[in-house]
Amino acid sequence: MQEIKKYVEENKQRFLDELFELLRFPSVSADPQYKGDVLKTADFVAQKLKEAGADQVEVCQTAGYPIVYGEKIVDEKLPTVLIYGHYDVQPADPLELWETPPFEPTVRDGKIYARGACDDKGQFYMHVKAFELMMKTGTLACNVKFMIEGEEEVGSANLGTFVKENKERLKADVVLISDTSMISMEHPSIETGLRGLAYMEVEVVGPNRDLHSGVYGGAVANPATILCKLIASLHDENNHITIPAFYDKVVELSDEEKKALNAAPFDLEEYKEDLNIKAEWGEKGYSTLERTGTRPTLEVNGIWSGYIGEGAKTVLPSKANAKISMRLVPNQSSEEISEIFAKHFESIAPDYVKVKVTAHHGGEPVVTPTDSVAYRAAEQAILDSFGKKPIPTRGGGSIPIVALFERVLGIKSVLFGFGLDSDALHSPNEKYDIFNYYKGIETLPLFHKYFAELNK
Repeated sequence: MQEIKKYVEENKQRFLDELFELLRFPSVSADPQYKGDVLKTADFVAQKLKEAGADQVEVCQTAGYPIVYGEKIVDEKLPTVLIYGHYDVQPADPLELWETPPFEPTVRDGKIYARGACDDKGQFYMHVKAFELMMKTGTLACNVKFMIEGEEEVGSANLGTFVKENKERLKADVVLISDTSMISMEHPSIETGLRGLAYMEVEVVGPNRDLHSGVYGGAVANPATILCKLIASLHDENNHITIPAFYDKVVELSDEEKKALNAAPFDLEEYKEDLNIKAEWGEKGYSTLERTGTRPTLEVNGIWSGYIGEGAKTVLPSKANAKISMRLVPNQSSEEISEIFAKHFESIAPDYVKVKVTAHHGGEPVVTPTDSVAYRAAEQAILDSFGKKPIPTRGGGSIPIVALFERVLGIKSVLFGFGLDSDALHSPNEKYDIFNYYKGIETLPLFHKYFAELNK
């Protein structure tokens, strides 16, 4: 541990400078105007893997953005760790809510503020620097393979094809992913489950053009009003989702599982204060931790219609749109949920509007084992690094490729994240604590050490 700390201390400014350089690339995969920047980011990642000591480094082309691959095979007899991460980021909008430019990393109170600081540039780059540390100190105990993609934020549409076509190349004993969070640095944790995702877009169309709201208002249905009514009907008075068959395959937690989940440190008053809300909201009969980790949800991610520019324009809009995501739990299928959502939404639309439902990307829920060699290696690494045994938790987010790895490669994943739920992922002023960044670089080599030892 002292050798690890010494190397990090001697190189900490360089580690930070390199991360800042990575964060300056506006690698927004959802917006075609940033295509050049996304490609430059892939090249940067490839170069840093080479400098760290990886072999066979390649920027692998796909039908979309490339996947950066690199490896270091120490000994074929040793276990192999496949490290996954993504170099693409969410759009920075709304820009006016950022205190500092999203692609000019800024440090305030020991925290790095930038788009992608935590999700996922800061987290996957910990692995690159931890790998460098192990190479430079001669302590690499496992074979290592890197697969860093550029389309995670838009559904990883081409990753499945790449994985299926490269099964032998990607052969490993475990997938190690840092794209999740801990409860806190005082209460380290490991996520043992992720929810799935079904992402939809709906369009409600009324008249064939925008109308004068005085001449036609009250005689023609307003698509914006109808859309709001349709969306509102998707939850009942107990905030239970009303789509028929939505809960058919959802398995309730046992009393023992509920007790274990709710034993995790959580202060509801701090939670509300952090979000500046007076009360929490959610499905009746469940705690906040249950709602965010083990229950399916339906949320509106965006809604738009009519005139939203400066000043006033009195129109009755021709159409209204919304983007809706549903988080899924084990046994739910993203394809099935997308189908029943579309069927239900179309069935409840009144005759005076037309409705179109489009399914975007999706992913399946997963639960990772806590009795595996890989989990025990992560547990011991955290115990050594933090001086505390990690708490197993369930994550509310989705990483669709975890189920893909298990299905196609036949290997489980360890969700070894060092972010915090308060890091404003996907929001303005995303951040990542410098302490967490360095702590990750210190802890990851210990995982490799114990994973090799426990596999003997």
